[in-house]
Amino acid sequence: MKLSTKGKYGLRAIIDLAKYSQEEPVSISNISNREGISEGYLEQIVSLLKKAGLVLSIRGASGGYELAKKPEEISVGEVLRALEGDLNAVNCTADDDNGCSAADRCISKMVWKRINDSINQAVDTMYLSDLLESDTNCDCYIRSEERAC
Repeated sequence: MKLSTKGKYGLRAIIDLAKYSQEEPVSISNISNREGISEGYLEQIVSLLKKAGLVLSIRGASGGYELAKKPEEISVGEVLRALEGDLNAVNCTADDDNGCSAADRCISKMVWKRINDSINQAVDTMYLSDLLESDTNCDCYIRSEERAC
C-alpha cells in the first residue's frame, strides 16, 4: 500500500488541528504556513475530513476548524480511510474475491490477508492522542521525513 499526498498531508493537517485547535478554531492559512501545504489542497482535504465527521468548521471572524471528537477518539485509520478509502494492500482477500478466477485455489491469499489485517490493525490502534504524546517526547518535527523519533 502506498499512501497518496492526500493521506500524508491530511494526517499532518489533522495532527496540526489536534495540537492547535484546543483553545480556538484554526484557519486553513495557519495550517498551511505551519505544514507547508497549499491552502487550496488543504481545503479539499479538510472538506473530506469534515464529511467523515472528524472535523468541524466554525463560521465567523474568529472561525476556522477544530476536531469533531477528542484526539483519543480519532484513530489514524479513520483519518486515512476518510482520505484514501480502503487501506488494503491487496483486494483479492475480500469475501467476493473481486472476480478472481484463482480465488478458490489461491495459496498466496493467506499472505495478502495477513498483510491487510496487519495494516488495518496498526492504524486502527493508533490515535491522534498517541501521536501528540510522541510529538512532545520527540525533538523532531512531524513534517520531517528524514528523521524518525
